Amino acid sequence: MTVEIIAEGLAFPEGPVVMADGSLIVVELGGGRVTRCWKGRKETISEIGGGPNGAAIGPDGALYVCNSGGLDMAAGGNATGPGCEGRLERIDLATGRVERVFDAAEGIPLSAPNDLIFAPDGSLWFTDMGKRYGRTTEASALLHCDPSLATITRVSDKAVSYNGVGLSPDGKTVYVADTFQARVYSFDAAASGRQKPGFVGTVPGMVWLDSLAVTAAGNVCVGTIFDGGISTVTPAGSVTQTPFDETFVTNIAFGGADMRDAYVTLSTTGLLVRARWSEPGLKLTFNA
Repeated sequence: MTVEIIAEGLAFPEGPVVMADGSLIVVELGGGRVTRCWKGRKETISEIGGGPNGAAIGPDGALYVCNSGGLDMAAGGNATGPGCEGRLERIDLATGRVERVFDAAEGIPLSAPNDLIFAPDGSLWFTDMGKRYGRTTEASALLHCDPSLATITRVSDKAVSYNGVGLSPDGKTVYVADTFQARVYSFDAAASGRQKPGFVGTVPGMVWLDSLAVTAAGNVCVGTIFDGGISTVTPAGSVTQTPFDETFVTNIAFGGADMRDAYVTLSTTGLLVRARWSEPGLKLTFNA
């Protein structure tokens, strides 16, 4: 596979967002920044602070960011301390202005919001991975917000380590990647209240899973850590792997005229790269 470098020198990049003008937006988890990239050029959108993870364009054209509050990258991603607040933030792309949307759900403070996706009706699905303090690991959760972002439901909590989240092409299924279990789970997008996850598949080997994107055919492509690649998990549970020369392959996003341009974050080497994928990705509703 031929890999083209779009941007380098990024501080643990994640959350790539393919924009209509041909640019890519990434968060820099290690730098507390949100950055716009063109091939060979970068500009800072916002010094957002904390620990920005996933990012997505909302129905209003703003960029929404899951912010874990701050992670110590030298300590393997451990939380910097119990005082760092997780939150969902909104960035006005024209001005770089940041506002906090919410930092709690059902009266429970958010710990480490990680990844998010907007459904066609404007509602929001996002994960709260939880933090680690030494030998203590906080529970993880999948949450859902109505289109007004006023009502938040904890769909699945007390989980191990929910990370990447995406929607099936028909919008009926929510997929979630569990980092430490290396599993992909499914949820009914139309159901209300608490749910038990459905099992989709496990990525083999001593690996962790990160964020994901769904293809037009409904396959789940998820960043895979340690073995270094993108694992493709079909709805039936079969798994294939595409290697990259990087230990922490964290995120993938699709773009291009035929949606076969795969933009991948290689986080420890600080690279955003582009490769041609074997199948087209699913176009997101609010990135056109």
